[in-house]
Formats: sequence, C-alpha cells, structure tokens
Amino acid sequence: MQADLSPVIAATAQWLTRAYPASGGALASVLCEVQARQAVTVAAWLRYPTRTDAALLGLAGPGGSARLDWVTGADAAAHDAEDDAHAWRTWVDEVVASWAACLLTDPELAGRAVAALAEGSHSTGTPAEFRRLLTPDDGDRSAAALLRHPDLLAPVAGLHHSQLLDRLPPGRTPIA
Repeated sequence: MQADLSPVIAATAQWLTRAYPASGGALASVLCEVQARQAVTVAAWLRYPTRTDAALLGLAGPGGSARLDWVTGADAAAHDAEDDAHAWRTWVDEVVASWAACLLTDPELAGRAVAALAEGSHSTGTPAEFRRLLTPDDGDRSAAALLRHPDLLAPVAGLHHSQLLDRLPPGRTPIA
C-alpha cells in the first residue's frame, strides 16, 4: 500500500499553478509553485493525518480535477489535448485544493493550520518549513498575485471551507 502523499501534493499544486499562473518570468513561476506546494502540503497533511489515511487514499484515489476544472471554468478537454501525459490530473484532490486555496487567501487560517500540524504525524509543523505560505514577502506576493487573490480563489476555496474549519482547533477570537 502506498502511504506517500507526494503524488497528490505534486498534482494538486500543479493544478493550482496552472489554474492561477504566476505573474512574471521563470523566478516568479518558481516562487508561485513553492507557495502552492507549501499550501497543498499543509492541506494534504491535515486531510490525511496518518499513514493509514494516506494508504487509504492510495487505494481509493483522490478523485481528480474534473469538478475543479468545471468550477473554475477551465476546459479539461483542452488541457488533455495539450498534455502529453494528463494522468497527473487524476491525482488532484479536490478537498486538498480547496483547503490550500483557503490557506493561500487567509493568513490567519494558514497559521492555525500549520500550528495544527504539530499534533499530526507528518511534521513538527514548524513555521520555517512554510515561510512562503505564512509570511510571504513582496516578491512572493507579486509572483503569486493570482494564486493568492481571494476573489479569484473563492469558488475553489468555498467548496470545502467549512470542512477545513471543522478540522482545525478553534482560533482566537479577535477583541473588538
């Protein structure tokens, strides 16, 4: 049984960066991809917190990108024609993509999610591992302007936002 989440993380991050591409050249593309990968990693580790969960995902499969393509208005048939090997799309996890979109657009939620990882078996969840997700600098924000735009990601983030909130421990209530 496969207990490795790397195919799901790679495919879901690739889907996000294709749906919300970088603004700029090669460096911007890399910075955008790193941010997507960090958000997807946090989301995947929260969704599949144990090796057993990850192994079950390997057996059942993540579901693919069809609904995400539909929600964002992407034409999957055109993507399939462009890709020599489009099998990666079958490894996209809709819930992980939705949770990653939530994390990319809400810094407080991203902080809560990384803090929650400390309780899981994947990582210690140290903020340094997810610096570009938690504290993006101006270059990161500029490179991932589309990937971090709340209005653009709203259709994807809204799909499973409430499930993410249920998974996380309660946050601090702001004092008015």
